[in-house]
Amino acid sequence: MRTRKLLIYIAFVSPAVLFFALFILLPFIRAIIFSFQDWNGISSEIKWAGWSNYKRLLEDTEHMKSFIFTMKYVFVSTILVNLVGFALAFVLNMALKTKNALRTVFFLPHVMGSLVIGFIWQFIITQGFPQIASLTGIEIFQKNWLSIPEYAFWSLILVSVWHYAGYLMVIYLAALQGIPTDLLEAAQIDGANRWHRLQKIIIPLIMPAITVCLFLAISHGFKVFDLNFALTKGGPYGTTESLALHIYLDAFTKNEYTYASAKAVVFFVILASVTVVQVFVMKRKEVEM
Repeated sequence: MRTRKLLIYIAFVSPAVLFFALFILLPFIRAIIFSFQDWNGISSEIKWAGWSNYKRLLEDTEHMKSFIFTMKYVFVSTILVNLVGFALAFVLNMALKTKNALRTVFFLPHVMGSLVIGFIWQFIITQGFPQIASLTGIEIFQKNWLSIPEYAFWSLILVSVWHYAGYLMVIYLAALQGIPTDLLEAAQIDGANRWHRLQKIIIPLIMPAITVCLFLAISHGFKVFDLNFALTKGGPYGTTESLALHIYLDAFTKNEYTYASAKAVVFFVILASVTVVQVFVMKRKEVEM
């Protein structure tokens, strides 16, 4: 009986382990090896470079520029997408007649691919906004958002929040529906207003969901590529070039394959460190609350 259970377990788990090893683990190990080599990704000659790629990385101003942009993007997008996702969940958890339809509407953008959404919003910003400006005369729509660095940044933030907030909304909604209603009713009877109930009861009880949503938003923000590629392509003048896009361009347009691998390894270390610290801090807050 135990052998049969073990064979069933292996039959179900082994495909996932195999695909993980083939498409994630082995390429990651190969990238680490590449980071210590010198190869353009085309020639048959591969030279050993040691730590030279990592030393070069310390003096790369373009990489630092992409890193600063990515950190700024992660910080702003994480805050806004969680605030919007929680706000939507909080409102749609109320007794609204159209709440099921609204949940579908707000979650629908997440079903679409980021690349498709990037091209759609590029068309809206470049073609739709001038039409709005001509009809309303609003000055902000008269500008080409994708050609101005600050506007291009906020264009990415706007589209990212619109795309991802619905997904976090579902997680927050599940957490809110798990709060006992009698607890909220008792607090209301005791005189607690809506703000106090939110601050003292709701937020502490959904802290595990907040931890998960922050983790997802941070990792999603760091790994932004397809939306960045489709919407701005890193422009104008490289001011909206994320780390993922920067590494891709180095590897596949400049043929600096091994140097890009070194950047990818450092990128992984940064992402892993930030997410581990975030989860550790938030887990401690869960216990304290």
